[in-house]
Amino acid sequence: MLFDLRGSGRRRTVKIVYITLAFLMGGGLVLFGIGGGGGISGGLVDAITERSGGGDTSADRFTKQEKAALAKTQANPQDAAAWAALARARFQLAGSGANFDAAKSTFTNKGIAQLNSAGDAWERYLALNPKKPDDRVASLMVQAFGALNKPDKAAEAQEVITDARPTAATFTQLAIFAYQAGQTRKGDLAKNKALELTDPDMRQALKGQLDSAKQSAQGAAAQPSATP
Repeated sequence: MLFDLRGSGRRRTVKIVYITLAFLMGGGLVLFGIGGGGGISGGLVDAITERSGGGDTSADRFTKQEKAALAKTQANPQDAAAWAALARARFQLAGSGANFDAAKSTFTNKGIAQLNSAGDAWERYLALNPKKPDDRVASLMVQAFGALNKPDKAAEAQEVITDARPTAATFTQLAIFAYQAGQTRKGDLAKNKALELTDPDMRQALKGQLDSAKQSAQGAAAQPSATP
């Protein structure tokens, strides 16, 4: 997983990601929503469960949504909106019931399988070349591909977001995922755009963070793969 903290290089890169995004957003980490009153809220956990606490029937609800969207794609494989809905439903399903360990804020094996299925639906959606890709679903897929340690796919989804919402924060996220994926040129282009859109007083600090993210990603890529 992208946020699996094994290995010093990975831990440093994750720390840079968090610091950079918190720096841009004024606190409160984008993926997990930490720092806004304690605990985890408004970020990854809420995005996948669409609730702020308490028991409900989210698993049943998302299962019904997934089945309905799947039926639509089967009836009409060219229905781009149905594929987007399927990706969303599967992502939400991955964060409900036995698919997500809320105590540890981690996906179970079943949840990981759902994330992979969500990714498959998203790829089918993009293959239909929608005129204006759904950036809201793309935001979910960035998180899904991040959890699956697929930074190249996360960067692809993040590009949809930057096209719809070209801000310093969205380009910063794109740069980080691109560096993680070994896409140095794309990362540099996104970094330059992020710096261009950042307040001049904050530009140098952001540049330092992104340069560190690039170096850490390159260092992690140079390390030999760990044997099981």
